[in-house]
Amino acid sequence: MGFHLRSIRRASLTASPAASKSEQVPKGYLAVYVGENQKRFVIPISYLNQPSFQDLLSQAKEEFGYDHPMGGLTIPCSEDVFQHITCLLNR
Repeated sequence: MGFHLRSIRRASLTASPAASKSEQVPKGYLAVYVGENQKRFVIPISYLNQPSFQDLLSQAKEEFGYDHPMGGLTIPCSEDVFQHITCLLNR
C-alpha cells in the first residue's frame, strides 16, 4: 500500500511573521521553517517517516532542538536543498 504525498505549501512571501504564526495548518500537515530567511513551509506529516526527512530532523534536533518561537520546526538547510528533498519525496 503506497502513500500519495501532496506537494509542500509555501507561506506567502508578503505575510508578516505574526500572520504566518496565526495561519492554520491543515490536519495531517505541519509547519517547518527553512533557510537563512526562515521561510515557512507546510508539509504532510507522512514526510516524517521518510529516511531522508528523518536525517533533516536529526540535524534540526542537534542544531536547534525541537522548539521554534513561531510554532514549527526549524530545518537547518538551504531552501534549495529542502525543496529538492521534498520533490524527491513527492515522486
